[in-house]
Amino acid sequence: MDQVKTIAQNRKAYHNYHIEESVEAGIVLTGTEIKSIREGRVSLGEAYARPDKGELWLLGAHIAPYSCGNISNHDAKRPRKLLLHRKQIDGLIGKNQEKGLTLVPTKLYLKKGLAKVELGIARGKKVYDKRHSIAQREAEREIGRAMKRRTR
Repeated sequence: MDQVKTIAQNRKAYHNYHIEESVEAGIVLTGTEIKSIREGRVSLGEAYARPDKGELWLLGAHIAPYSCGNISNHDAKRPRKLLLHRKQIDGLIGKNQEKGLTLVPTKLYLKKGLAKVELGIARGKKVYDKRHSIAQREAEREIGRAMKRRTR
């Protein structure tokens, strides 16, 4: 059984995008970054992934400086290289070049002591899609409440 501990989720991604497929990627980190991640001081709200010279980079992810760090602490919003197999990188770059598709990190977690990020291949939602999702969620809540009241 794999030891997986979720550190951060990008709930905004599920609201703003239709996630079509997801891929697990490793991240190149410094010592203070992994310590800060273990403290849970991470935000993926504005993060996205972009290809550059045949490599994938995680941009906009905020990993707060380590609380017990010293003068050599890391920059909170620096670009971080993502680790994938060459075939996976080529496939993601091809899908990223399709019109309307983007790479969005949906989750950051620790797996066997290593930081991993789940990248979603996403298509942006229109405003009416977002309203439909909200209405559907509200309807499910109402059904759940009604069922709970009925079982009493």
